[in-house]
Amino acid sequence: MIPRYSRPEMVAIWSPETKFRIWYEIEAHACDAQADLGVIPRANADAVWKAKDVEFDVARIDEIEAVTKHDVIAFLTHLAEHVGSDDARFVHQGMTSSDVLDTCFNVQLVKATDILIEDMVKLLAALKRRAYEHKDTVRIGRSHGIHAEPTTMGLTFARFYAEMDRNLNRLKKARKEIATGAISGAVGTFANIDPAVEEHVCAKLGLEPEPISTQVIPRDRHAAFFAALGVVASSIENVSIEIRHMQRTEVLEAEEFFSKGQKGSSAMPHKRNPVLTENLTGLARLVRMAVVPAMENVALWHERDISHSSVERNIGPDTTITLDFALARLTMVIDKLVIYPDNMLANMNKFRGLVMSQRVLLALTQAGVSREDSYKLVQRNAMKVWEEGKDFKTELLGDADVLKALSAEEIEDKFDLGYHTKHVDTIFARVFGKD
Repeated sequence: MIPRYSRPEMVAIWSPETKFRIWYEIEAHACDAQADLGVIPRANADAVWKAKDVEFDVARIDEIEAVTKHDVIAFLTHLAEHVGSDDARFVHQGMTSSDVLDTCFNVQLVKATDILIEDMVKLLAALKRRAYEHKDTVRIGRSHGIHAEPTTMGLTFARFYAEMDRNLNRLKKARKEIATGAISGAVGTFANIDPAVEEHVCAKLGLEPEPISTQVIPRDRHAAFFAALGVVASSIENVSIEIRHMQRTEVLEAEEFFSKGQKGSSAMPHKRNPVLTENLTGLARLVRMAVVPAMENVALWHERDISHSSVERNIGPDTTITLDFALARLTMVIDKLVIYPDNMLANMNKFRGLVMSQRVLLALTQAGVSREDSYKLVQRNAMKVWEEGKDFKTELLGDADVLKALSAEEIEDKFDLGYHTKHVDTIFARVFGKD
C-alpha cells in the first residue's frame, strides 16, 4: 500500500527485513530440533545462531536471486555467507521452500491480526462511549431513506458496536484459523524430516502444526481469513455510509470534525465534506477486493503449485495494512464526530407528526376497527401531510371517522416520544451487559 494509507507498525511486519528474520528463525529452530534428534551435529545447529543479531542484506539477497531465480535459495546462500559454508551445510535439512514460505506467511498474518484486534478494541471503546453519551438523543429512524419511526443516536452507535464486537470475534477466529505452520518436506510426507521438527518450530513461533499439509498449508484457511477481513471492511463501510448520510446538508445530524485551517473544496470555500468516511468507503473496497482471489487460491494442482503465491504477496500486506489504517481512521472519526441533537429533533418534526402513524393504526385496531379500515383512515390523513403540508395530529382530530373510535385524549397520547424510547435501556443491556 502507498504510505498515505499505511501505519508504520503494520508496514514493518511486511518488510523484507522482517520476512528474512522470520525465515532465519524457522531455519535456526529447525536445526535445533534436528540436532536434538541426532540428525545433524549440535555444533552445526549452534553455529547457525551466530547470525541471530545479523541484519540481513536485502540488496545482497536480491543480487543472488537475480542469478538463482529462487528467493529461498538466495536467502540460504546469504545466510551461509554469515555462518560459514561448512557450518551451514545442514541448514534446510529435509525441508522444502514452502515450509519456510508458508510458515512465515502465517506468522506475518498472525502478527498482523494481533494489530487488527487491538485496533478493533479501540474502535469498540469509542463506539461504546458515544453510545452512552447519546443514549437518549432522539433522532428519526429511516427505512429506504424515508422517515420511519423515532430511535436514538445511542442506539445507532450501539448497533455499530454490536456489529464490530462480532467482527472482533471473527478476527480472533481468523487468527486461530491461520496460526498453523508446516515443516513437512516435499509433498508433505515427512519422508526426509521428522514431524518432531515441525512441532518444535511451530511451538517456538506460536503456531500449531498443520495436521496435513501436502507441500503447502491448505489455502481454505487463508480464504476464511481474508473473507473475515472482508466482512470487517464491509462493516467499516456500513458505519461510514451512515455518517456520510448524516452529514448531508439537508440532514446535518452529525458531521466529521472540521479542524482549524482545513479546506473543504478548492473552488467553494463554504464546503465541509465527509472526506474521511468517503475515503473509508473506498478503502473497504480494496480490502474486499482480496476475498475472491483468496477463494480462488484454494484449488491448487495436486500437492502444490504456485498460482497462489503472486496473489498472496499482494493481498497479505495490502489488506492488513489497509484495514489497519481504516480501523484507526474510523476510530478517530467516531471519537471526534460532531453530533447535532437539535437538528435531529427538527428533522423528526419536519413532517409534523407523521412518524407516529403506526401508533394510531394500532390504537384503531385495538378500538375495534378492522386493520384494513384502520390503515385507510390513517393513510388518508397521512397523505395530507405529504401532499398538502398539513399537521398529522390536527388532521386526525378533525376526522370524524377516527373520532368515532378514539377520543381526542387518546389521539394526543399517541404522539408521546417517550413511547419509542422506553426499551432503550433493555437494548443497551443486551449489547453492553447489565453492568
